[in-house]
Amino acid sequence: MELRFEKKQDVLIIRMYGELDHHTCEEVRNKLDDRIEREKVKKVILDFRAITFMDSSGIGVIIGRYKKINQSGGKICVAEATGTVEKVFMLSGMNKIIDIYTTVDNALEKLS
Repeated sequence: MELRFEKKQDVLIIRMYGELDHHTCEEVRNKLDDRIEREKVKKVILDFRAITFMDSSGIGVIIGRYKKINQSGGKICVAEATGTVEKVFMLSGMNKIIDIYTTVDNALEKLS
């Protein structure tokens, strides 16, 4: 799993590459928490365009970051989830909790 971080205005964009599953979730959780806390960001976009697989552990990572950011008055959303990953969002009901946008630019527009 590879993560790349980019900050635009006051929004942290996290580009994720690979599989978000029980093998990678602890590392991803730690890296996300570290960056979010270190930069004290309140707006986060998770770019899922390059996520090829996600299981329930991945859902747990996302929900955990949602709770953490939401409690501090922030906002987190997902962009560019497609295929089976998008299906996981829909079947799990996460799309009712976390906003999902078709592009990072759309998400940036809404968060800015």
